[in-house]
Amino acid sequence: MLADIVGQVHGLGDRRVRVAVDGPTGAGKTTLGHELAQHLAETGRVVLRASLDDFKRPWAEAHLHDRISGEGYYRNAFDLDAIGRLLLEPAHPAGNGLVALCSIDPLTQIDHSHDRVTMPPNGSLIVDGVFALRPELDHHWDLRIWIDIDPGVSARRAIDRDADREGSAQAEAPLRDRYDPAEAIYTSEVDPRSRADIVIDNTDIDHPRLRRLRTSGGGTMRS
Repeated sequence: MLADIVGQVHGLGDRRVRVAVDGPTGAGKTTLGHELAQHLAETGRVVLRASLDDFKRPWAEAHLHDRISGEGYYRNAFDLDAIGRLLLEPAHPAGNGLVALCSIDPLTQIDHSHDRVTMPPNGSLIVDGVFALRPELDHHWDLRIWIDIDPGVSARRAIDRDADREGSAQAEAPLRDRYDPAEAIYTSEVDPRSRADIVIDNTDIDHPRLRRLRTSGGGTMRS
């Protein structure tokens, strides 16, 4: 499956390519992003990795924007201007190639927006994160990946991921009150799955299945 995706990246030509990895909380976006980056690098391509979680608005501005409710999290948590200006526009084939891989560190709240790395003319940028295919960002991507997952499995993985740090009850609350409602708004308004070039069923984490692959020639392979 990863070889198929790497082939799609190379099929886009010898230029900068921006890849989105989207899906619900706990779907496996970060893991897929890392593995895809590794496989691409092994083919000799320079790869940059980023996460939309590193482009959220600072907590110092929390009094200006609701980001606790599901509605607020979807509308306000992410700094869409910074994502475009610092990350995706410089990575465009016609961009200057000076890419910031982090805006505000979500843990330390330190501003890294002036720290830039140079993306070569044929480099690949792989970005994981929820809501990556929303209309404000969708036009930037050269390849869009959506990860399907059973909602119950998604919830269990998300709680297991955060429980060691926060405790089970504390991990369940934001999933119930913020992330799931935000994902429902996103799915209803945007239908991100339909926008994706590649759809992967990751319900069985040991045996992911490729559900859709739109080839660079315009054809679609389904399984």
